[in-house]
Amino acid sequence: MSHVLILRAPGTNCDQETAYAFQLAGAKSVEILHINSILETHSILDRAKILCIPGGFSFGDDIAAGKIFALKIKNHLAETFRRFCDAGNLILGICNGFQVLLKSGLLFEEDSGGSIATLTWNFSARYIDCWVHLRTEKNNSVFLRDIESLYLPIAHAEGRFVFRENATQPLQQLVLRYNSEENPNGSMLDVAGVCDNSGRILGLMPHPERHIDFTQHPNWTRKKNSNTPKYHGDGLAIFQNAISYFQ
Repeated sequence: MSHVLILRAPGTNCDQETAYAFQLAGAKSVEILHINSILETHSILDRAKILCIPGGFSFGDDIAAGKIFALKIKNHLAETFRRFCDAGNLILGICNGFQVLLKSGLLFEEDSGGSIATLTWNFSARYIDCWVHLRTEKNNSVFLRDIESLYLPIAHAEGRFVFRENATQPLQQLVLRYNSEENPNGSMLDVAGVCDNSGRILGLMPHPERHIDFTQHPNWTRKKNSNTPKYHGDGLAIFQNAISYFQ
């Protein structure tokens, strides 16, 4: 059984739903903590096996989405986070959490030219909120094990994944894509999620915690009187994979 730590900041608004998803998936315990707690006592992270940065608008998305949160990690907690992952633990970043992981350098190492990839404004330059079909690529991600496709909601303004044209590293770490005809934000290569080389850090723009129960599906009322049995939403498998990794 695993202890999960949900790391929040001012503006985070998906921490409770994410904690519930981990509980439903079988987590031994789930704790929600403010980023300042770990900044004050780095060793707090030692009691967790899974760390998750959930969605929302951390620090009001000032400067850029997830940027201030990312700078706190990069400038004060980079080594602590690296030791956490090197110990065989897992890190998940959802939506704003993906932005944080990417901009803090936990997913891609920076080179002499700086960051090789980022998440920026949607091609439409507007906030989007809809459901999308996703497909997984052949990968070693712990979170996406045995998952071929997903139907999940997205809700973001800065979710367009871009990387430098001369950078080849991202191509090996692209693990989750939008169906090409549904690419909602203009992401290069339809990218919706990226993992690190170890497969134990995952960042994704869709919200798996918002589809863990069949009643969260946008068409569930059309199925409730049919012979279709109740089911768990597609997103629950991501959390179950994380928990079962330590069993």
